[in-house]
Amino acid sequence: MLHDLLRIPITGLDVLVPIDVAAALLTAFVVVAPVLRRTREHPVRAVLVRTASLVVGAGIGLVVVWWTGDVLDLFGVSFTPVTRMWIAFAFAATALLVVVLVQGGWTLRVVAVGAAAVVALSAGLGVNVDFGFYKDVEQAVATNPYSTRSLSARPDATKPHQVVDAAGWRAPAGMPRDGEAFSVRIPGTVSHFRARKAVVWLPPAARTAHPPTLPVLVALSGQPGEPSDLFQTGDLGRYLDRYADAHHGLAPIVVAPDQLGAPAHNPMCVDSRRLGKSATYVMTDTVDWIRAHLPVAAAPSAWGIVGFSEGATCAMQFSTAHPDVFGSALAISSELAPRTGSIQNTIAEGFGGSVAAYRAAAPSAIMAAHGPYRDHLTVFGVGQDDAPYRASTAALRTVAEREGMQTSLVVSPGSAHDWNTVRYVLAHGLPTVIAHLGLPAMPGAL
Repeated sequence: MLHDLLRIPITGLDVLVPIDVAAALLTAFVVVAPVLRRTREHPVRAVLVRTASLVVGAGIGLVVVWWTGDVLDLFGVSFTPVTRMWIAFAFAATALLVVVLVQGGWTLRVVAVGAAAVVALSAGLGVNVDFGFYKDVEQAVATNPYSTRSLSARPDATKPHQVVDAAGWRAPAGMPRDGEAFSVRIPGTVSHFRARKAVVWLPPAARTAHPPTLPVLVALSGQPGEPSDLFQTGDLGRYLDRYADAHHGLAPIVVAPDQLGAPAHNPMCVDSRRLGKSATYVMTDTVDWIRAHLPVAAAPSAWGIVGFSEGATCAMQFSTAHPDVFGSALAISSELAPRTGSIQNTIAEGFGGSVAAYRAAAPSAIMAAHGPYRDHLTVFGVGQDDAPYRASTAALRTVAEREGMQTSLVVSPGSAHDWNTVRYVLAHGLPTVIAHLGLPAMPGAL
């Protein structure tokens, strides 16, 4: 029973419409109640005051979104008109509630509280649809639903340099049909970084008794975020299952480590005295763990990294600074440089106050320092309506091509800095990356 409730979709019209209608009816009732109930207060004046509170509240909401999002850039993204509308509705309902708490009777106050709560729920669901984040209740309340497993180090210390010859691979009898995702603890042996559990995805071929040597993708969430986000919200495992189904169970192994340490924490994938050694955790602890525990090829051509937003910036930092590890990258909505809050705060928190160190950490500066690149691919992705990140993506792609990288661009139609963009770019960009990792090319999207 509980499991069924948790799996209720929260993005369909069958859920959204009833809640939106209830929010509208309750709000309308609270506004016109003085006329319906014939209270001592002047009914027309009371209705006008409550209507005015809705307008003023909505205006305040729009100003707050503009000031915090556009002027102060506290969130690092520009909100869409749809999200602005829902936030305005929520502020309008709050303003109406304040007026009724002052003017109304106890019964109407209770109704007003209920109306504000339903409007808040309606607004939250509307924003969720716009960002394309949670698909059901379980996903909203379970940050990492995958069971935890402990993997033993593999006995073969020397890894094959190249991935399996797909033409000669034959799926063994009893091979599982689908890939499997589970959680693992990757210790911060060198970095001492306090990371949450990582998520590992194994394709069917890697789940056999004698798995072939496969390429690997390191996957990084955005911030705020969880290591499971690219699977739970981005559908990464589903897309790779489609690829594996068409290629006898072969697909890249995926490891999604925690480069953040906590959902709201942003160490910017650098080593910092204040924020911890996130870079060492990914590039030393995680890379060493993958090589020791998973049947992956050793060559950089078999290693790729994918990320969204802050994770995409990290992917650009790591892939450009370590071409000896990564030969491919998929960067979805990357920033021009690592950032947490203002530029001044970024320099103080992540770079010990050194402007030079901050500038050197920008992917463009790293590419200029490490180029030219050979046999190195970067697939860039961005939402069509995401103007700030379209600009940063174009700038990064220009530098990448100047430094000898192969690049391609995937633009998600009609989406912005959201998970709708992530899913579209993964579906259309992964085939290019997988082919560069040494597995067979697959025409079209996944």
